[in-house]
Amino acid sequence: MMKSFFYLFRLRSFFQAGPEGRRLVPITGLCILLVVFLFLALSSGAYDIGVREIMAVLAGHIPGVDTGPADRLQDTIIWKIRLPRVLLAATVGAALAFSGAVFQGCFRNPLVDPYILGISSGAAFGAALGIVMPAFPLSVQALAFGFAFAAVAAAWGLSRHNGQTPVIMLILAGIIIGSVFSAFVGILKYLAEDAALREIVFWLMGGFYYAGWRDVALVAPVVTITFVLVLAFSWQLNILSMGDTEARSLGVAPEPFKLFFIVSATLATAVAVSAVGIIPWVGLMMPHAARLMIGPDNRFLIPMAALLGALYLVFCDTLARILVSAEIPIGIITSLAGAPYLFYLLRSKGVVQPGGSHA
Repeated sequence: MMKSFFYLFRLRSFFQAGPEGRRLVPITGLCILLVVFLFLALSSGAYDIGVREIMAVLAGHIPGVDTGPADRLQDTIIWKIRLPRVLLAATVGAALAFSGAVFQGCFRNPLVDPYILGISSGAAFGAALGIVMPAFPLSVQALAFGFAFAAVAAAWGLSRHNGQTPVIMLILAGIIIGSVFSAFVGILKYLAEDAALREIVFWLMGGFYYAGWRDVALVAPVVTITFVLVLAFSWQLNILSMGDTEARSLGVAPEPFKLFFIVSATLATAVAVSAVGIIPWVGLMMPHAARLMIGPDNRFLIPMAALLGALYLVFCDTLARILVSAEIPIGIITSLAGAPYLFYLLRSKGVVQPGGSHA
C-alpha cells in the first residue's frame, strides 16, 4: 500500500514539475478522448449498437471470460466489421501524422508531408499495376508497399552527392520521382479496362472498405515499432531540426540519423498507404495542430501528432460510413475538412517552425 502511494505521489509531482510535466496533461487527455471516439465509432452506423452491448461483445472474445450467449448479429458487426476497421483507421492516422512530424523535423520545413519523397506516387503505381495485371505474382498491397519504398530509395540515391544528402536536393529528387511514377499511373489508367479503372480511382481516393483483422495484423506492428524507435531518438530529431551545421557542432552526425528517421517514417507511411490507399492532409495538418498545442519539442510533438491523427481519421471514417447510404471515400472527407482547418490554424496562430521559431 505504501509503495502504491509512493508511485502515485511521484506521478503527481511529475505532472506538476514544470513545462515538461504539464505537457503530459493534453497527451493524457487525448488518450482518453481517443478511447471515447473508438466507442462512438463502434456504436455508429446503419445498425446502432449501445455501449453495453459493445462491451459484452468485446468481453466475449477475451479468453476465460464467460458473458453468456452473445447476439450473433452484434458480434459479427462489432468484432468482424467495425472493430478492425476502427483500429486500422486509428493506426493509419497515427502513422501518417507522426511520419509527417518526422519529415517536417528532418527537412526543417513545415509544409512537408509524408508523401514528399514520392511515396504516394510509388504506391499508386504499384497498386495500379496489381489491379491492371491481376496475374502478377504479388498482391496489390505488396506491390504498393514495394514501389512506395522504391520511390523513396530512388529519391535518396538521386540526391546523394559526395557522401551527403542535402535537404533541398532530396525534396527536388522526391518531386521528380513522384512525377515519373504519376506518369506511369496515367499510362496504366489509359490502358485499363473500365472495371480496373474504377478500382484504381477508388484506391487513389483512399478508404477502409475492406478492412479486416489481417490488415490490422500487418499494419499495426510495423507502425508501433517505427513509432517507438522514432520516439526513442526524438531528441536527436530536435537537434536535426536546428540544421546540419548545428547538429555537427553538438556532436550529432546528421547523415546517419537523417537516414534513420526517413527510413522509419517511410516504412510507417508505406505500410499504411499500401493497406488503405492515399489519404491526404493528415500528415501535413496534424503535426501543425500538435505543434501549436504542445510546442516544437519532438519528444512530446510526436505522440501528440500520432494521437491527433488517430482521432481525426477515426472521426472522418465514421463520417464516411454514416453521412450517406453509399460510403464516401475517406480521402474526399479529409480534404474537405483538412484544408479549411489548416487555413484557419495558419491565419489565427501562424506557423511554428520545426526548429521552434514562430512565423
